[in-house]
Amino acid sequence: MERIWIAAAAGAGLLVLLLFVVVLRRWRGGGGASASRAAHEAAQDREPPVELGETCEFAITEFTDHHSGERVAVGKVEGFVLFAGDVPEGATVGDVVRARVDSFNRGRTSADATVLGIE
Repeated sequence: MERIWIAAAAGAGLLVLLLFVVVLRRWRGGGGASASRAAHEAAQDREPPVELGETCEFAITEFTDHHSGERVAVGKVEGFVLFAGDVPEGATVGDVVRARVDSFNRGRTSADATVLGIE
């Protein structure tokens, strides 16, 4: 009977230790949110790899709804985020599109573009 109590106490101690590590990691920002925050801060400190009017190609990583209600494709050029409108109906995640850079956001950390075609 004593062995059962010892095993139960050891298991409970291990569980408490595991919970402590999880809480500590979240409190210190050890999750994906801190990596995202660091990437955003780094983007603010560099010049965009694209220029206004430039045509570039990128793979669609996801779709989102623009504040205007339009469906836009999201992709990256050298880690720089592009939101491209005028997406053809049949476009899917993974398709490579050719797009023209139309404008930058206020901090120049992303840009709006117009899809010119699917590669």
